Amino acid sequence: MNAPQRTVEEGITLDLIGMTCANCALRIEKGLKKVPGVKDARVNFAMETAKVEFDSSVTEEVLLDKVDSLGYRALVHKDLEIHGESEKAHEKEFKKLKLRLVLSTLLSLPLLASMIGHFGNNSVSEYLSFLMNPWLQFALATPVQFWIGAAFYRGSFRSLKNGGANMDVLVALGTSAAYFYSVYQTFVSLGAHHHGDVPLYYETSAVLITLILFGKFLEHIARGKSSRAIQSLVGLQPKTANIIREDEIQEIPLLAVRPGDLLLVKAGETIPVDGTVEEGSSSVDESMLTGESIPVEKTIGSSLFGGSLNRNGILKLRASKVGKDTLLSGIIRVVQEAQGSRAPIQRIADRISGIFVPIVILLSAITLLLWYFWLQPGNFSGALEKAIAVLVIACPCALGLATPVSILAGSGKAATLGILFRTAEALEIAHKVDTIVFDKTGTLTNGKPVLKSLESLNVAEADSLLVLAASAEQNSEHPLSKAIVDFAKSKGLGLSIPESFETVPGGGVSAVVDGKKILIGTDRLFKERGVALNEILLNLKRLREEEGNTVVHLSVNGIHSAVLSLADTIKETTPIAIERLKSLGMDLYMITGDNERTAHAVARACGIEHVLAEILPEGKSNEVKKLMNSGKITAMVGDGINDAPALAVADLGIAMGTGTDVAMESSDVVIMNGDLISIANAFAMSKKTVYNIRQNLFWALVYNALGIPVAAAGFLAPWIAGGAMALSSVSVVLNALRLQRK
Repeated sequence: MNAPQRTVEEGITLDLIGMTCANCALRIEKGLKKVPGVKDARVNFAMETAKVEFDSSVTEEVLLDKVDSLGYRALVHKDLEIHGESEKAHEKEFKKLKLRLVLSTLLSLPLLASMIGHFGNNSVSEYLSFLMNPWLQFALATPVQFWIGAAFYRGSFRSLKNGGANMDVLVALGTSAAYFYSVYQTFVSLGAHHHGDVPLYYETSAVLITLILFGKFLEHIARGKSSRAIQSLVGLQPKTANIIREDEIQEIPLLAVRPGDLLLVKAGETIPVDGTVEEGSSSVDESMLTGESIPVEKTIGSSLFGGSLNRNGILKLRASKVGKDTLLSGIIRVVQEAQGSRAPIQRIADRISGIFVPIVILLSAITLLLWYFWLQPGNFSGALEKAIAVLVIACPCALGLATPVSILAGSGKAATLGILFRTAEALEIAHKVDTIVFDKTGTLTNGKPVLKSLESLNVAEADSLLVLAASAEQNSEHPLSKAIVDFAKSKGLGLSIPESFETVPGGGVSAVVDGKKILIGTDRLFKERGVALNEILLNLKRLREEEGNTVVHLSVNGIHSAVLSLADTIKETTPIAIERLKSLGMDLYMITGDNERTAHAVARACGIEHVLAEILPEGKSNEVKKLMNSGKITAMVGDGINDAPALAVADLGIAMGTGTDVAMESSDVVIMNGDLISIANAFAMSKKTVYNIRQNLFWALVYNALGIPVAAAGFLAPWIAGGAMALSSVSVVLNALRLQRK
């Protein structure tokens, strides 16, 4: 092993090679958890990965060696690599599988053709009578059993060695029983030269192995399609970038780009890294990142994101985030983590898979004994045939794939729509949500309020009061503060630097400007600071609030001097999204720090009936808890720093991707384009994915519940049972792939 010897505490992802069924995944997971220092391990059979969390006493090499000791191979997962070491290893395994399938098919076809002899005398059976020769069948079946089928024996040995049993054990037992019984009959009945003279099952063992390999082949292709979302995201990254150095343009590898580099992006090229436009203008297609199909106009100062497409015009880009720090890399990591995580519903399949194989072996043995001693006394070959059919009809693969492959397809499709589910649990919980709490500013509205008016008792003082208000607000990052500053600057007014500044969360700001004490904020703040409210201005404030404006007071040296009215326009798609969410049966709330009148006016315009107004930032999480305590499954939707606690405490936190990094880190779902319609899409995608999982689990369980007794009753030949078993896993994967077409 040439694994690096670094130690980490946050954990790593391993790519696994050699798993054949869900029991393999469970065995690796249990084995990794037994390593001293490993805190948790989660293996995803569909993605063939293991997420391991461990402390500083554990090295990567210890984990790789542990997987190796269990009979499998592991490689450290490398982010953003389509053709990395693990991908090459999987491709190599797939090529081996194809070669084994081709050779097995060529050797099995004559044996399959010999089965025509079982259907009575006819011209075709006479023509193919030479295929009934036991020695020919022995020669054809032996390489299939021990060379092509060697992987099943190796897998069985590893499984049993580690105290478990997987699908390989079932296949090895079933095919070995058919093969060795046939060998016994061949060598004991030396005088018999045709299949019809002795009961032989060479075709059963060979065809079974071929069909199982064919099922694995189809399963590999289908699973590859289900992970195409990740591959397409990784494929968005260009391999090179054009850097500007000393007025010369040089093409360099993408990995060589550093923050601060000046890059040139021509029309039609993919933007290589995140940064800002320093020169030029163009329209940029960001649909691959946000799901929003309309190109975004970019000018000097605009943000650009790696992976998006420059439609026209030439842009000079100053790189700010490169490599794993780019938005695209973050999206890929989130999708990979979600697809690699385990949904709660998967526990059902895990519990069943853990005891499945021993139960099937027991049922097969009971079938053999019942037929041999009771139903057809003395007919060992007939009893053996039915016992083999029971062994091969049952397979835990479909059960193990049922949940992860649907998560893989559902979360991948959601990502293409600009919806990032951070975990599989979030994808599952979303379908249970019945109540949604919306933050107002930046979520229901555009988050860019504008100052509509400053009204004072003395009109002549309006501009001077605006200068004082804007000067006081310069140090605040609040959207309302920025709106006041921007309005003053647009009028060409000169601002002063505050001599002191204080922000009051949920209240306003206090500052000293040009020796004057300035206070800007809510009724509550003014009462707390002992500033008397002028009745005329107070009535004026109520009037503006009823019109849907957010209104704040302004005092100078303790005298109430003016009211400032600000308006934040509702997003164009908000009313449509609200109606869609109502049609899904959601109970909708709006939560805001605004007063009752303004809050209700905005809520009416949006179509929301329940309003929680005048809630301080620290109170948002308490309001969410109250709804949860009342029995509601609650989702919180927000975009600001002050929404982070509420996002974290809710059953499901949904952050708008246009918001702050803190809000997105505290959430379970990220809406990249900031469009509320995508929230409705997220819930719809969750419902469809969970329904798809339930379909898979139902049919996987029903398949075995019906298949095993039918096989035990003697209605299925072993080779038909093997074909059915192979196709059961494929059907589960194909059903999950339907999610990508929705």
